[in-house]
Amino acid sequence: MTNSSNKYILMVITAALLSACSITKKYERPTTLSTDKLYRDETSADTTTIADMPWQSVFKDEKLNALIQKGLDNNLNLKNAIENIIQAQASLRQSKLAYYPTLNLDASATRTKQSEAGLNFPAGININTLTTTYKLGLSTSWEADIWGKLSSSKRAALASYLATDAAKQAVQTQLIADIANNYFLLLSYDKSLKITEETLESRIKNVETIKALKEGAIVTGASVVQSEANQYAAEVLIPDLKRSIRETENAINILLGQAPGPIDRGELGTQIIPENIAVGVPSQLLENRPDVRQAEFNFRVAFESTNLAKTYFYPSLTLTASGGFSNLELKDFFSNSIFYSIIGGLTQPIFNQGLNKTRLTTAQSQQLQAYNNFQQSLLTAGQEVSNALFAYQMAAAKEDSRKKQIEALEKAVDFTQQLLEYSSATNYTDVLTSEQNLLSAQLSGVNDNLQKLQAVVNLYRALGGGWK
Repeated sequence: MTNSSNKYILMVITAALLSACSITKKYERPTTLSTDKLYRDETSADTTTIADMPWQSVFKDEKLNALIQKGLDNNLNLKNAIENIIQAQASLRQSKLAYYPTLNLDASATRTKQSEAGLNFPAGININTLTTTYKLGLSTSWEADIWGKLSSSKRAALASYLATDAAKQAVQTQLIADIANNYFLLLSYDKSLKITEETLESRIKNVETIKALKEGAIVTGASVVQSEANQYAAEVLIPDLKRSIRETENAINILLGQAPGPIDRGELGTQIIPENIAVGVPSQLLENRPDVRQAEFNFRVAFESTNLAKTYFYPSLTLTASGGFSNLELKDFFSNSIFYSIIGGLTQPIFNQGLNKTRLTTAQSQQLQAYNNFQQSLLTAGQEVSNALFAYQMAAAKEDSRKKQIEALEKAVDFTQQLLEYSSATNYTDVLTSEQNLLSAQLSGVNDNLQKLQAVVNLYRALGGGWK
């Protein structure tokens, strides 16, 4: 190329670099809804949050922690999330390599037979119409990142990679919460089954007592039948509880990535929860919640895709070069066989059936959708924190009342049974009602305990705990 051509290309590149900043925009975190009121009725400015605690510190049950670790090692959904990260890493590496020129090696041997009649040479001229051409060469091509096309693609690939990493973290936090919630549910079924079996034993003895009282003419035959029905009412609960236990064990095994089987576990009454249930401030969700971070990274992908769409309206500068050896004789392959070419070209789109405009309109619309999804993820996170925190508070508020209710009902059962033995004025219906109320209150107490434990788990996940 001549010196004037070199100067022209240099001027074009310089002008392009000076104006490129006005074509693509630098990413900034989008304005979000005010986070101040995301935690309903919570106005604390303390940034301490249980989301910063490792899950091994949140859960004190070693058997539960062993199950969680096994789930993190073997869960199939988590493994797929890790594979998504590997794929995103490959795309990111490829986007970085786009800055470098391509390089291709070409080695060929071409044998050609031409038609003498097709050559149309005069008669008497001897032309070799059968030739073999040997060729060995290198070719390269490089596109200058004038308008930020390659830079936007690389930044989009980076944001996509970070989004898949955040998605994996979201899967991990949900997995920990699912294992813990199902574990506590399993312990609650164990406790309910134990209470029901103890109640059944008591009611079986009660049937014998009522039969003896009938023989003493203290109660009637109706009381005997009612006591038997009361026994069966407790007995019929047991198969459903055992079925629930089996199904919950199987559900945990799925989370652990293994076949159905028994789960080694502790007891509901021995569970310990953190003393300080701190939620921090709502703005921390932007950094702690993996799904919120994923939504922001997805918005960044869409933002860079819009930048990329804008660059297609401007010319692209491509430099290509090729060179090597070409000869009709293999024995003289390197003698006077060198060839090369260097081409620099600008391509300006003029009319391409509206493709560039469609690309830009689509990218801008997808960017708006990604922004809306980001906003929605933040609102959902605030709702989940608010719900879990209130569930924990309400479960704690019931503890004292439930304890007093059960104590009162236990006394009521004892009093009515004693009165029944020594006074004909007492109706067996009073005994029956107090016994049924006691069992119901005991099972409700188990559910209260479960609600409190699961509320802590859900609050921990909602705040973004479990992935750090």
